Amino acid sequence: MATAFISDSQLRLVFETGVDLEGKPTYKSKNFSNIKTSASTDGLYAVAQSIVGLQQYPVSAIERNDKHLLGA
Repeated sequence: MATAFISDSQLRLVFETGVDLEGKPTYKSKNFSNIKTSASTDGLYAVAQSIVGLQQYPVSAIERNDKHLLGA
């Protein structure tokens, strides 16, 4: 039976920076690597909210990207 485990985790914050010539929103993201794979969702969200409070633009999305390795 195959198994999977998280080998790497990253926090990504997406900010809405304005609108383009067609009126569509534009976005910019900031990535924070080397997040502990054992970090809780609540903990990451709290950190993200603290970072968002220091930013110029409003946050559009808070994402956690986990890299999984599969093995047998």
